[in-house]
Amino acid sequence: MPDRFTALTADLGLCYGGDYNPEQWDTVRRADFPDLGAADGPDTGRGSATVWKEDAFLMREAGVNLVTVGVFSWARYEPSPGIRDFDWLEEVLDLLHEHGVAVDLATPTASPPAWLGREFPETLPVDADGVRLVAGSRNHFSPASQVYRDHALDITRDLVERFGEHPAVRMWHVGNEFGQVCHGEESAERFRGWLRARYGSIGALNDAWGTAVWSQHYDDFAEIVPPRRMPYHVNPAQHLDWRRYGSDLLRDLYREQLAVIREYDDARPVTTNFMGFFPLVDAWSWAADLDVVADDTYPDPADPHAPADTALVRDLMRSLRGGEPWFLMESATSAVSWRPHNLPKSPERSRLESLQAVARGADGVCFFQWRASRAGAERFHSAMLPHAGPETMVHQGVRRLGADLARLRPVAGGRVPARVAMLWDWPSWWAATEPALPTGRLDPLDQLRRWYRVLWRDGVAVDLVRPGTWLDGYDVVLVPNLFLMEPTTADRLRDVVARGGSLVVGPFTGVVDGDAQVRTGRFPALLSGVLGVSGEEWAPLPDDGVRLSGGHRAEILGERLRADDADVLVSFAEGHLAGSPAVTRRVVDAAGAAPAPGNGRTPGGGTASYLGCVPDDALLATVLRDAVGRAGVGGVVPELRELNATRRTGTEVEAVQRGDALFLLNHSGADGAPGEPAHVVVPGSWTDLLTGESVTGEVTVAPGGAVVLVEKGR
Repeated sequence: MPDRFTALTADLGLCYGGDYNPEQWDTVRRADFPDLGAADGPDTGRGSATVWKEDAFLMREAGVNLVTVGVFSWARYEPSPGIRDFDWLEEVLDLLHEHGVAVDLATPTASPPAWLGREFPETLPVDADGVRLVAGSRNHFSPASQVYRDHALDITRDLVERFGEHPAVRMWHVGNEFGQVCHGEESAERFRGWLRARYGSIGALNDAWGTAVWSQHYDDFAEIVPPRRMPYHVNPAQHLDWRRYGSDLLRDLYREQLAVIREYDDARPVTTNFMGFFPLVDAWSWAADLDVVADDTYPDPADPHAPADTALVRDLMRSLRGGEPWFLMESATSAVSWRPHNLPKSPERSRLESLQAVARGADGVCFFQWRASRAGAERFHSAMLPHAGPETMVHQGVRRLGADLARLRPVAGGRVPARVAMLWDWPSWWAATEPALPTGRLDPLDQLRRWYRVLWRDGVAVDLVRPGTWLDGYDVVLVPNLFLMEPTTADRLRDVVARGGSLVVGPFTGVVDGDAQVRTGRFPALLSGVLGVSGEEWAPLPDDGVRLSGGHRAEILGERLRADDADVLVSFAEGHLAGSPAVTRRVVDAAGAAPAPGNGRTPGGGTASYLGCVPDDALLATVLRDAVGRAGVGGVVPELRELNATRRTGTEVEAVQRGDALFLLNHSGADGAPGEPAHVVVPGSWTDLLTGESVTGEVTVAPGGAVVLVEKGR
């Protein structure tokens, strides 16, 4: 039996649409829209009905098959305490259903009505300075407030009870972009309960937090408060637990509303929207509670690294549930409104970014939002239907993308195979970005992106993996930075090398345990044996870096290492660490013993490389390519610069025996800048799903263009 989301895409194909906020238009009059036609059917004389009818008609014309409704509708549903107004929503759902548009119906709990905070100020969040925030924006609630939770469950229950059987509703969406934090007393009490459950006794907490430092000993959990504004640095272990608690608290809030939905509907998929590498939510811990992982991604057109960094986010979303298809819940058709300077995107770039998501496992592509808002903080945010109407470049691009995604229906459900894994962990990220470290410049996310870009440029498929999980399916495992490491993770990494795989580990890894306490002895304590190195000192480097042997440079951080059982490939050539190893490699034979230095790879053996510094891009690429090459892993279509290739397998294409779809995306010139066409040799006979044309021998991908090939049956 297919899972809930697979059942949806089996019916709809690739989902396409966006957030729809009809309540923003329910008071307009036709005089506000002098060019508004009758849309699809007679004019009722009511402005809102006319706008809604035009929306439904244009959605159908654009190929939209799914919209998210009700994300910010709480005040419209409940204009005053206990009053319910759902009739307008029923009208909207009926209209969308008539036009063949399915609905992802949201619980409206991300933005409570103003009256809730006015009548129950304890529902409003308190910041780290002890200031209680007020309504007037969004997200103005404390996730710890029981009064807020009770009201949220009441509106959720009434919404689901009313519309749980409506034929338009095909998916449920809980809240929106969870990331709220409150430092108030109710949150403090919940934090204490979380700590009691985690540690069992106050003595265990004192040990874990190292409260002997700075005389922080506690006699009772009741003495503990959230890490509010303090005279100096917060205890890093306390702050780490606060971050864990904050993610768990939000997950509990999601689970409460999920449970209400499941009381009435056990068939439709339920999700919420992540925000990529968002720092306040540990997405690994949430993934099992979602029927499909969904994400909001807004690449910056001004960022030259955006194509690669966005691909990394796509791969994370695919990886959160073990490679299952995911959902791009929000993106922008053109410019956003929340950066200081908002460059627009061309329709070609918007299309390419959307196809990139599909290439990397997405079975849905949606935007914020359908119709551009006339009022509010997002009135200058781009939309599928701009202020200027449907006869616009943006909307014509929306229509073209809708047609593209309809043609790509056969790829729905396909997987993206990868033999390379990169480890990523939220608690380690949190711990590694505390103050009072050797350097505040070594951001694990920055390092992850740098390493990933090398693989992206080479067309090598990558999965993101949670530390501690089994790595048997991967020939190459990369650890750019894992400051916090548990013994189970180290065991899994040693297994990779023992069975012949390639392991590459970056600096400042394995430094602390799960309580953020430094592992004593030579570092990296848990991996010294497999890496064949041991270190004694972390040394931040001068602003302009230092020279390494071979003409390379290192920046940010270096380590004083000793090569115990590894070849030294690159050394520090100057400065405090002059003469110390900077890059090492240990080669292991099939029996697990290291051959004599310089003997090279023993058939069946693995390699373990270590970077005792942050190297320049060229040296980093050399190390990573060596590891990938030794493992026999290649790119889908290597050495094509701006072209990126991805393969989705297991698709249901009748004309294809093997069932693979090859996506070729040329990020060169996506926004009209000079670009280069890519010429790709494709042995055999293929069909481009986007055009229906046959391709034999070679295909040319225009700058900013895309080709999706399926091989014809033999």
